[in-house]
Amino acid sequence: QVQLVESGGGLAEPGGSLRLTCVVSTTIFNNHTMGWYRQTPGNERELVAVHSDPVTIYLESVKGRFTISRDNAKNTVYLEMNSLKPEDTGVYFCTADPSVGSYSTGGRPRYWGQGTQVTVSS
Repeated sequence: QVQLVESGGGLAEPGGSLRLTCVVSTTIFNNHTMGWYRQTPGNERELVAVHSDPVTIYLESVKGRFTISRDNAKNTVYLEMNSLKPEDTGVYFCTADPSVGSYSTGGRPRYWGQGTQVTVSS
């Protein structure tokens, strides 16, 4: 059974930092493209970051602030979020798919975690 389990969400002040962690089933991690989506209030779900070795891709509004990385030995993908803004508030989802093409516009990765809430507020 494929599982993606996120953690690390919570409350941060504007300008603060959080690190999201996603632990992935060993059967899929090493040959899958990993990504993070978010669902912000009143908006469509959007792709935040993609990691397909060695390429990383970011949503324009998070470039320079967020970093996606993976540790293959731990079957884990991270999203380091710095200089957080109130508009970063939302539910963040870890995703996996065998094909990077599933992250293109209109695509949908095959596997999703349950989501973790991030709230940026003073």
